Amino acid sequence: MTLEEFVKGFAELFDETEPDEIQATTVFHDLDEWSSLTGMAVLAYVKSITGRTISPAELRECVTVEDVYKLSMIR
Repeated sequence: MTLEEFVKGFAELFDETEPDEIQATTVFHDLDEWSSLTGMAVLAYVKSITGRTISPAELRECVTVEDVYKLSMIR
């Protein structure tokens, strides 16, 4: 999976944020719509596309969408 594909899928997890507002460099914790529920959706998304599990603590350490991508690709 490419970074671009990952970002597109990541953006689809948000209902109120326009997909084009979310880029690889987006600091996702700063999005108004970000919540613990969205975080759980991100963890499920990563698991569904990569088969890998990242922990909530690891997700909290990520700053940008690209950080999540890199973490999910190396595990």
